[in-house]
Amino acid sequence: MPGADVNPYLVVAACIAAGLYGLDHELDLPEAYPGNAYEAADVPRIPTTLVEAIDELKHSEVAAEAFGPEVHHHLLNTAQQEWEASNRHVSDWELARNFERM
Repeated sequence: MPGADVNPYLVVAACIAAGLYGLDHELDLPEAYPGNAYEAADVPRIPTTLVEAIDELKHSEVAAEAFGPEVHHHLLNTAQQEWEASNRHVSDWELARNFERM
């Protein structure tokens, strides 16, 4: 589930790598979910925050195998730098909220 700011080449590479990983490891596809998966409590979820996504990437054997250790490290470092940069930014909402409380 890539975001709008994604590098399309990395997305295509990741999709191909995921498919090849599944074939190479003879993974079985789960049964199709018959209902609304957005409302289901018993289906796997993708990360909803950058922190969760970084953690998933950090521990992903599939990503490490697919991209190799150097690229995996680079992608992980890039994501961590993005998170750190966003933490240095104070949004308008934060300013308004904190001025309201002080």
